[in-house]
Amino acid sequence: MRRPSESRTICRVFIQEPSLRYDLSRLVPDGDPIFTHTAEGPDDMPSHVKAALTRTNKQVPVHAGELVLGTWQGLYVWEHRDAGQRREVFVHVIGE
Repeated sequence: MRRPSESRTICRVFIQEPSLRYDLSRLVPDGDPIFTHTAEGPDDMPSHVKAALTRTNKQVPVHAGELVLGTWQGLYVWEHRDAGQRREVFVHVIGE
């Protein structure tokens, strides 16, 4: 059984340049009339599309206690719905 807060919960973890979130939102805008899956509002189907294009987990190398990322990259948790939820992030470290 799904808890009530889960009905509007779609988020993903991704590594990218900060502007990706804005560009992807422009490619899949909330309220686009091409979508018929809108039972939970205008951000319903667009959030599913954004979730399909991103991931729920990520592997990130660490060197000398720092994430190994490109110059402009960051690690982001992206809430795809307008109504954000409380999130918990779990980190699983493998190796030395």
